[in-house]
Amino acid sequence: MNERISREELVKIYNIEITFFDELVDSGLLKIHTDNEIRYLMYEDLPVFEKLTNWHYDLDINLPGLEVIHGMLQKMEDLRNRNRELMNKLSLISGRYEEG
Repeated sequence: MNERISREELVKIYNIEITFFDELVDSGLLKIHTDNEIRYLMYEDLPVFEKLTNWHYDLDINLPGLEVIHGMLQKMEDLRNRNRELMNKLSLISGRYEEG
C-alpha cells in the first residue's frame, strides 16, 4: 500500500486551517483518497501540498491566485515536455536527412 498521511495529521504538522486543506481539495489542486471517512493525501503529493501551503501562508496568495499559478505552471511543464518531444523528432528527422 502506498504511503499516506491523514488530513488531521497534515493540519497539525503544518499548522494550517482544515478549511484551507478542504478548499485545495474542492478546487482540484489536491487529490485525496478517502478510507473509512478519513481523508488522506498520498506522500507523493506532499510537494504540491507544501508548495501551495507556502504560497498561501508565506506569500499571502489566495485560493484563486493559487489556482492561476498552479495552472500556469502546469501549462509551462506541458509545453516543456512538448518542446522536448518536438526537438527529439527534429533530431531524428535531421539525422535521417544527413544519412540520406
